[in-house]
Amino acid sequence: MTQPRFTRRHLIGAVSAALAVPTPLLAAPSVNRNNIMGFTTQHWQDHFDTLGKGCIVADTTSRALHFWAGNGKVDKVYPTSVPRTDDLTKRGYTEIVRKKIGPDWTPTPSMLKDNPDLKYMPPGPHNPLGTHAMYLGWPAYLIHGTHDARKIGRQSSSGCIGLYNKMVEDLFAMAPVGTQVRVI
Repeated sequence: MTQPRFTRRHLIGAVSAALAVPTPLLAAPSVNRNNIMGFTTQHWQDHFDTLGKGCIVADTTSRALHFWAGNGKVDKVYPTSVPRTDDLTKRGYTEIVRKKIGPDWTPTPSMLKDNPDLKYMPPGPHNPLGTHAMYLGWPAYLIHGTHDARKIGRQSSSGCIGLYNKMVEDLFAMAPVGTQVRVI
């Protein structure tokens, strides 16, 4: 019996076929690798005097959220969505004042001005706040999840900091009310 031969022609064909596969099919479905390569390393000591209950630095330039637990044992970085424009970006110090699993969503007056068709949304799969929300001391500014994974790593929000639902669930469990937040 004759063994099939693997020729140079077969090798060129296999490599050409592999190169023709769209890049998104090669990457993990929930992570856009091109959007998370620009993370800037942050250190909590550069932003806060103490860890307190915990610290969050939301870096809108590198589109990353850095979290440090109050006990100093947890240090995590998450890719985020950030506000679409600078005028929607509130920068400075605040804290988490409330947390909610299954948040409902009401469009703000500025959102309604841009799109009068927006309506209140109860918790659920199409809610723009995703599965978990952490409300900041600034009115209408949140750290929340999103069901639209395409938004992560992009300037796509109306002012909030968005995370993948699985990642906001992880952060939600670790960051208590009173966690210090700085948006830079």
